[in-house]
Amino acid sequence: MTTKKIALEAIEALKIKYPEAICSLTYSDPFELLVATRLSAQCTDARVNMVTPALFERFKGIDAFAEADVEEVGQYIKSCGLYKTKAKDLVKMAQQLRENFNSTVPDTIEALTTLSGVGRKTANLIVGDVFGKPAVVVDTHCIRITRRLGLHSEKDAGKIEKILKGLLPPEESNDFCHRLVLFGREICTARNPKCDACPLNSFCLKKA
Repeated sequence: MTTKKIALEAIEALKIKYPEAICSLTYSDPFELLVATRLSAQCTDARVNMVTPALFERFKGIDAFAEADVEEVGQYIKSCGLYKTKAKDLVKMAQQLRENFNSTVPDTIEALTTLSGVGRKTANLIVGDVFGKPAVVVDTHCIRITRRLGLHSEKDAGKIEKILKGLLPPEESNDFCHRLVLFGREICTARNPKCDACPLNSFCLKKA
């Protein structure tokens, strides 16, 4: 079976398993998703969702974050880990949005990755979820599962993104990545994956 065929089979199987392909982060506007995604680095989405309600209540919108005290922001996000760096990034990111993008979250990966703390994973999520453009979000679940499926043998996220863009139909890529997160948490876990209960078992190469 070709990698293209494996990718298509995986898309269809995960559609059945997870009909609703939704982002796990809670947000009400593009900027809140940008903030939440930055906080999710080396932190669970569940933890981020516990932290952001109070954060967004205290700092409402781009202007509030742009004018915020970095240390105060840090106190709100302390439990997310790496909070000092993340706090600096959030304030700087808001300042950049205000100064360079008229206080609007841009809709291209190229523009988004000019923001402090925003890499291609975050940019792809924003482009896909907010603006409905084709996107490939390469997180730890995506890397692990697509490697096990035999779609690549890479560890570099940038290379994996490029490979998957060549394999996934553009209209399916964003939802597929969301489903990989759900699948990675429930079945194809990093340790002791539940292969007997896996809907991809028949064509998975089970690479580590």
